[in-house]
Amino acid sequence: MYVVDEKDREYRFGDSGPKYLMKGPRSNFAIVQFQPGQDFPAHYHNIMEENFYILEGEIDIVVDGLIHHLTPGQMIHIEPGEVHYCLNKYDQPIKMVSTLAPFQEVDKVTVEDYTYDENNYA
Repeated sequence: MYVVDEKDREYRFGDSGPKYLMKGPRSNFAIVQFQPGQDFPAHYHNIMEENFYILEGEIDIVVDGLIHHLTPGQMIHIEPGEVHYCLNKYDQPIKMVSTLAPFQEVDKVTVEDYTYDENNYA
């Protein structure tokens, strides 16, 4: 058992990206933040499934080319192998919870030159 205080951890990219409160041994738990106009490169996981729960703001999460517009209180579940891309094209920061399981030290595969139809909303 242990307790972690979010204020004691930092976002990966200064004011954005994941802020891991737990990495393994069975799952990851992070707070993720993106400023307006920021994104996170398209990628997929071979083994881990990923969930995002929206706390504040709104975001578009593209999964296998289909855009999902998410707002506070909504959650999206992403299966292993599904390519996903996060984009904050709105005028306020997005803050969301991310969980990944089962824990793998290395499981993210970046997708270069990812394109999608900007009108392909779920």
